[in-house]
Amino acid sequence: MGRPRVLVLGRSGQVGHQLIRAIPGSVGLGREEADLLRPDTLGDAVERYLPEVVINAAADTAVDRAEAEFAAAWRANAVAPAALAEACRDRGIRLIHFSTDYVFDGSQRTPYLESDPTAPVNAYGRAKLGGEESVLNADPKHLVFRLSWVYSARGRNFALTMLRLAREGKPIRVVDDQIGSPTNARCIADSIAEIVGHFLALPEEPGGLFHLSAAGQTSWAGFAQSLLNEVFGGVAPTVEPIPTSAYPTPAARPAYSVLSNEKVQRRFGIRLPAWEDQLALWAEDLNGPSLPGHC
Repeated sequence: MGRPRVLVLGRSGQVGHQLIRAIPGSVGLGREEADLLRPDTLGDAVERYLPEVVINAAADTAVDRAEAEFAAAWRANAVAPAALAEACRDRGIRLIHFSTDYVFDGSQRTPYLESDPTAPVNAYGRAKLGGEESVLNADPKHLVFRLSWVYSARGRNFALTMLRLAREGKPIRVVDDQIGSPTNARCIADSIAEIVGHFLALPEEPGGLFHLSAAGQTSWAGFAQSLLNEVFGGVAPTVEPIPTSAYPTPAARPAYSVLSNEKVQRRFGIRLPAWEDQLALWAEDLNGPSLPGHC
């Protein structure tokens, strides 16, 4: 097998699966080949393929479980990215890593900039913040993209949970006082594919920290109602909006985590569609593999 230009960790995840589709010729690794809970093995995985770009789309995304199992969350989301970043640096490979809007505390009411102070309100956010800091400290050519409310037409995510509840005829009660930007994994992958092309052509370009999320904002309840309307049309069930206090969870969530995308637009000319428009692509993908073409 020839040397791939792009290696994707987390091939079975929401974003990883879409990256394999969006970047022809890329090679994807699963947990059996690149296990975040065994950070000392990641250098060997990189050495085996020696690509030009590694994309780490693997993570422990169990937000509530991280409260009780912080050591495992920290190992997967902070220690492993550090080891991966150093392995890539030592081999002259650029790393693209994903972080989260949950590094912010939600006290702001205008979209967060990359330069705004971080203050995670849960263990998951703290672990992800540790990961992004270690990646950026390892090599200034590495890139970190903070994502927001990621969903797709496969795997386990909020959108598919809402769809399942609707099809089972169960009541749908969703918090209406947490605000963010639901972002389709397909659109994330298409944008990253463009960025990868940029860096393959200009390998000396600096890296950095960027936000990458859908345009616009809504609440979880607003998102749920919109996606059900997209699928069921005029016979969509009605979502009952509730306050966060009526749906307690082990991990606190930021009340507001909208990200500003101005920096990624200035640097790469990328602007993701509004979250409402991304839902139409999600509905298309429910019926089969992702269609060719850009988000």
